[in-house]
Amino acid sequence: MLRWLRILTIIYKQPIILFVMTTEVKVQPATEICCPIPKRHFHPEENDGAKEAAAVFRALADETRLRILKGISQMGELCECNIVPAFGLSQPTVNYHLKVLRAAGLVSSERRGQWVYHRVNQKAVLGAVRDLTEVA
Repeated sequence: MLRWLRILTIIYKQPIILFVMTTEVKVQPATEICCPIPKRHFHPEENDGAKEAAAVFRALADETRLRILKGISQMGELCECNIVPAFGLSQPTVNYHLKVLRAAGLVSSERRGQWVYHRVNQKAVLGAVRDLTEVA
């Protein structure tokens, strides 16, 4: 190794730093298991509501959507024309956030003339809280 370093130093007229990496794998016999076998077994169900809960939590993960939901909840019902100036966002942006909240089932909307009024779906919000308490 030292000989190669001298040759490279002579060729390039500068000292060159070489790093040598080695990987060592040790095979150990499987005499011990990593953890004790639990007495209760866990079998995830396909229809346990995890897909719907994930959609709700994805909708709540955005700061703007959470603020919009909180604002609607505090007022009981809120028109989209009041949400736009309150948050300083464009109407298409607010409309998109409301669409995501509606798709998750967190907000219900009702058209009255040319305006759309939104209210919080309390069952969906409480369902999200229930899902979290099941995890804890």
